[in-house]
Amino acid sequence: MTATLKIDFVSDVSCPWCAIGLKSLEKALSGLEGQITADFHFQPFELNPQMGPEGQDIAEHLHGNYGLSEAQLVQNQENIRQRGEQLGFTFGLGMRKRIYNTFDAHRLLHWAGLEGRQHALKLALFTAYFTHGEDPSNHAVLQRLAVEVGLDGMRAAAVLASDEFAAEVREQEQFYQQNGIHSVPAIIINDRHLITGGQPPEVFDRVMREIAAE
Repeated sequence: MTATLKIDFVSDVSCPWCAIGLKSLEKALSGLEGQITADFHFQPFELNPQMGPEGQDIAEHLHGNYGLSEAQLVQNQENIRQRGEQLGFTFGLGMRKRIYNTFDAHRLLHWAGLEGRQHALKLALFTAYFTHGEDPSNHAVLQRLAVEVGLDGMRAAAVLASDEFAAEVREQEQFYQQNGIHSVPAIIINDRHLITGGQPPEVFDRVMREIAAE
């Protein structure tokens, strides 16, 4: 009998380790086909909630926030690129030049969840930003991605032009922060089991097997 696990995937669309974590989790699930299925819920987390509409140069941001030198930044990006490659995800070299505000992307993801297209939109957002270097705060980009994953473009534009779902996104963000989530990705299984970081597939595989056997 197939076990269904509820998975709350708390993440930001501008977090490279969140993209790695999701692809790693998906790879683990593909190896458990017929045994375990996932009921995904993508929950919002903003790494840079105060980021202005113009964004910030990524090297400047990482140096200012984390003290990374240029050499460390290059090595960090190469490590991320290699991890992505192992999981079938492409981090475009030199494509991601700026950090952007992601609040509107989270509002759109909330709506996509109501329409049953949240997982597809999440993957599209990761690809747009990390593979192609597109701006995930740009409404035209967000509307196009919504259409590409089968959502109604006019409805997406209406959501983006308003503050619809803003309260719901902020409420969810506060909920997870108040419950101890201060870094992402944070993967919560069946509301009880927490896995943090971009873990390799074998870690997700082992933990999901253990939970399903309970």
